[in-house]
Amino acid sequence: MLKDEPPTRGTKGRRTRERLLGAALAEFQRDGMAGADIAAIVSAAGVAHATFFFHFPTKEHVLFELEKREEDRIAADLAQCFAEPHDVRTTLTATLRSLRDLETRLGHRLFKDFLGLHFSSTRPPSEEVLLHPVIVTVVEELRNAQGRGEIPADVDVFHKGVSFLAGLYALLIMLPPAEEIRAPFLAEYLSTYLLGLRAE
Repeated sequence: MLKDEPPTRGTKGRRTRERLLGAALAEFQRDGMAGADIAAIVSAAGVAHATFFFHFPTKEHVLFELEKREEDRIAADLAQCFAEPHDVRTTLTATLRSLRDLETRLGHRLFKDFLGLHFSSTRPPSEEVLLHPVIVTVVEELRNAQGRGEIPADVDVFHKGVSFLAGLYALLIMLPPAEEIRAPFLAEYLSTYLLGLRAE
């Protein structure tokens, strides 16, 4: 009978990183990124203190990792939604719904930290807007709608799409999670952007 080969150093490193990520996100959900205790994170992950900083130089780097994974997931979900016949309103409401679903998965505190990362002053200045899969997916869909004649040709869908997402992130950070407070603001926000896009 063949014996299972021992894990390689690379495999061990990936497993350790995943344990740290899971422990860090659980701590962030409880106390937020700023209040998270690295000692508690490494204890939960069963690793040395220095191991955390080897994988994640700062607590913010944990959120960078989460952002990459979740943006890829959201972009894929939106692309699947946009493959079905729909209008511009559906494009915007599906984008909002995908963020609300993310909030349900992450919890309100971690969700706010996740969105706040987009406005972080410590974010590398070399980052390009087009490296964000959600932005790319939404802007591409607005361009498709423009190609179908649903948005006038003179509307700048790139800047409208980017500002729509930036404003939506800011609103979801600022507003309390209570639906009776959020709903009117978000409905008005979507209506305002539909007017700005002059969608038919």
